[in-house]
Amino acid sequence: MGATESIAGGARGALVIRNGGFEGMTYELASPETLIGRNPSTDITLLDEGISREHALVLFDEGTGSYSIEDLQSTNGTKVNGKRVRSAVLCDGDEIQIGHTLFHFVLRASAR
Repeated sequence: MGATESIAGGARGALVIRNGGFEGMTYELASPETLIGRNPSTDITLLDEGISREHALVLFDEGTGSYSIEDLQSTNGTKVNGKRVRSAVLCDGDEIQIGHTLFHFVLRASAR
């Protein structure tokens, strides 16, 4: 069983960078937890001075098939659609700001 096939019952989430010279770089959210930060050991490592070493966590809830993001008490916070959040459910098309980096959250149907 492939990780991306088992997640979201046929749909999978991805984060697409929207700025900073890395526009279009896409990170598939294939695991139940995806850690974002400046630390090289994170799942998505960003070289952005406004980002904490372990800044935010994207979670997949297998029961509901939904994704959420949690700020890990970062110094500069996490924003979803311009609003600072501690935790938020993600919807297709949401804009996420972590430090100076902007992401677009997308849900894609997986090929079967």
